[in-house]
Amino acid sequence: MSVMLLLAALVCAEASAAEPKSLALMDCELIDDMRPFASEQARREVDQRIALITAELAKELERRGMYRVLDRASAPGAERIARCWVQKVSNLILNINIEVRSAATDETVYVKSVDIRGNTDETWLRGVRRLVDNIEERRHHLH
Repeated sequence: MSVMLLLAALVCAEASAAEPKSLALMDCELIDDMRPFASEQARREVDQRIALITAELAKELERRGMYRVLDRASAPGAERIARCWVQKVSNLILNINIEVRSAATDETVYVKSVDIRGNTDETWLRGVRRLVDNIEERRHHLH
């Protein structure tokens, strides 16, 4: 009987170890010193892209089983908190960044960045997928 309990405990421990950590993903932010000089249409397009990549980032992290992504309201119950931002140097040069911190200790678990060329929905989405590829390849989400 005790062998069965031990086996059950081991199976449960392995299952919980394989379960992805919960992640509260904050809305992506924009750093763009030239924004005040952009047209209203250009500002709207960038705002839409920020929402687009926030959703894509959450979708990719969930789809790949890397994290259980929670919304901002659930941040107090998350194991990790992610902050994402896009730095727009120009319409040609941008970078997408993510910082993941431990909710328990507030220590940075990892920071990743990817440079993109071009200010279109396609380039922003491709950049987010590459960012998630980098996190997955280096297994940062397991720390």
